[in-house]
Amino acid sequence: MNFHIITLGCKINQYETQAITESLVRNGYSLLTEPESAENIIINSCAVTSRAVRDLKKICRRLGRICPQSRIIITGCAAQVLEQELTSMDEVHSVIPQSKKTSLLSGLNLNSSSNSAGSDFYISDYFRARAVVKVQDGCNHRCSYCIVPQTRGNPVSRPKEVILKEIMGLLDKNFSEIILGGINLRLYGQDLSEPIDFWDLINYLRSHLPNPVQNRFRLRLSSLEPSELNTKALDTLSRDQLICPHLHISLQSGSSEVLRKMNRSHYTPNDLLDFSRQLKSVWQVFAVGADILVGFPGETSADFQKTRELVHELPLTYAHVFPYSPRPGTPAARFKGQINQKEKKYRSAELDAVIQDKKTDFIMKLCKLNELELSMETPFKGMSQYYVECRVKNSQKLKPRQMIKVKPLLVDQNKLIVQAI
Repeated sequence: MNFHIITLGCKINQYETQAITESLVRNGYSLLTEPESAENIIINSCAVTSRAVRDLKKICRRLGRICPQSRIIITGCAAQVLEQELTSMDEVHSVIPQSKKTSLLSGLNLNSSSNSAGSDFYISDYFRARAVVKVQDGCNHRCSYCIVPQTRGNPVSRPKEVILKEIMGLLDKNFSEIILGGINLRLYGQDLSEPIDFWDLINYLRSHLPNPVQNRFRLRLSSLEPSELNTKALDTLSRDQLICPHLHISLQSGSSEVLRKMNRSHYTPNDLLDFSRQLKSVWQVFAVGADILVGFPGETSADFQKTRELVHELPLTYAHVFPYSPRPGTPAARFKGQINQKEKKYRSAELDAVIQDKKTDFIMKLCKLNELELSMETPFKGMSQYYVECRVKNSQKLKPRQMIKVKPLLVDQNKLIVQAI
């Protein structure tokens, strides 16, 4: 049998797609790069926004037209919370909830009792040039707008020894950058028999991995909760060049009142400002990204202005701005003061404009540096340690996964052009 797989949503879904693909191939299935002749089409779905669900249904309808012979199998987060709704679609053959996604590791005989949910995801390679390793899954914090606790359940941490083994295997495949990801990294380790936190994990990896400078690799951290950014974080980040000088923060709002309504009172905007000032003593140059949610129910113009001011003050180099999207079963979907789409779109555009200016300024700053380090994604482009994609001039001999030093040359249409040293 053969299969084609489509991934929607976050890096954790991408990781799990890789694990499913490897396991199915080991079990004798053939992976097809195009869906048209596939006997089975797996869609690893997302449900974090209403748009993600609309996109999923649109893909199903399209596949039903162009691949009428294929079994369409939906798994992932949307399958967890919308199982009946998706099952009712004429194009869909089977729906495997997120809680049973590991059953796909055993095969696609979906009626077989041998499809056990007891296995865990594990990868030995990756379909992109920069690999993702999942260290944690699930969340029980229950932000008032977030559907993730319903889709992925309670926090589950992977043992540090398993994570180390997986990373070592990827280094053997010549990956020069590995991204550590999770659903809520703040919760890492709380469920382990010997409780540790995410920074303990980083220090464990540091003490057991090869020298990152000599062996030409680095780790990049995925999205962090602001409350993780403490003195322990500063100490961990200051130790060596293992970690990319780049943090991505789940900011959401610059208004303490909005954060309270979001059930995110475990940090304040001032906490982030204080940390960013201290970070300058650790990294001379660094990138900071953020996720920001605008148009939350009850968000006043004054609340939005506080977010805008915080975006101005923080050393952001990019950000993802999302208009609030009501999710079924979440408290915020029932809150009074729902904001109309036009206003949400206006606020998103206003923040995007501010962030674009900051991004442009940062790229110009990088252009003045003597050198950068790229993890190559194609023979012609790579990702710098500062999470800025660079185009490499005269790069015919370069290979994906290779780590190289480059000299910045110029900025062209907001893209950094570099040359290998």
